[in-house]
Formats: sequence, structure tokens, C-alpha cells
Amino acid sequence: MLIAIDGPAGAGKSTVARAVARRLGFSFLDSGAMYRCVALAGVDPEGVPALEIDLTGDGVRLDGRDVSEAIRTPEIGQAASRLAADPRVRVALVAKQRALIAHGDWVAEGRDIGTVVAPGAELKVWLTGDETERAARRGVSVAELRERDRRDADREHSPMRAAADAVELDTTDAGVDEVVARVVALVPG
Repeated sequence: MLIAIDGPAGAGKSTVARAVARRLGFSFLDSGAMYRCVALAGVDPEGVPALEIDLTGDGVRLDGRDVSEAIRTPEIGQAASRLAADPRVRVALVAKQRALIAHGDWVAEGRDIGTVVAPGAELKVWLTGDETERAARRGVSVAELRERDRRDADREHSPMRAAADAVELDTTDAGVDEVVARVVALVPG
């Protein structure tokens, strides 16, 4: 089974998806961490397929070193958003993501999981929230958040958008446990 959780920056995708995976005993794919690794590595887009990105343990490893904290700065987030617009980067990372989720039970989060990476996911959820709240969660200004959202939604290759069959959940005033419970309640079967 695959659960796709998408949405804009600061909506709570990683936190919710990680908790849903834990609750269900599924594996967790943090696609944003993959783009952040590319930004941190600073490689030419042609070099992305050669990067070794490991999300299977506790934390994120890039070419064997733990980069869990290094990839979470606002600067790396902005750089990752810019790199995500490059079709060469997207093609390479989508291939890596599809290979990871091909077997087993997964909760995958991102901005295009339900529309591009895994349009056949059994459950698709679109998390959203108030811009001011999302900006505060990310430690950026509302203007910076709007620019990030615009860039992610307007990119030519794999733009950020909700899948037509996604269930939308607003996380503005909901705690993590509440959102996780709502997602788990949507799981078929």
C-alpha cells in the first residue's frame, strides 16, 4: 500500500507522514530531503543520479555522511526549491523515489507524489494551511513562503498541485496527533 501526502511548504507533510508511517508500521519516504540533499551537495544536475541518498535509517545520509540537520536550513530549502524546477534533477529523483516505493508499504510525502511519482497511490492526501502559520513553521517571511509556493506551483516539470482525487486537510489549527488520526482513518481496508 502507498499513501501519498502532498502539499506546500510548512503544511506539516514530513511531520504528519513520518507519524502516519510509524503508526501504521510503514516505511517513510521524505522526498523533500532528497531535493535538499541535492542542494547541499552542490552538484551539477547531471551528477544527481550518482548521489547516494539513504533515507532508510534514523536521519538522512548523503554519500555516507549524516546530513539530517544540515539539509533543514531555510537556505537549503530555498535552494532545493530552485533545483526542483530543473527537469534533469526531477527525472533523476523521481526515478530514485519510484525505486524505493516499488515494494512494501509506504507513506511518501512531497509536492508531486500523488500526481507524478505515484499517481496510483491507494490514498492521496493534500495538506494545506494558513500562509502566516506555514511561514512561522518554516521560519521564513510570508513573502518568502509565497515565492516558494509560486515557484513550486509554476515550474514546468512536475508542478506542485493537489491530485484530483486527494483528500484535502487543513492543518492550521489542528495538532499533529489530530491530523495523523484523520489520515489514518482514511486508509482503505
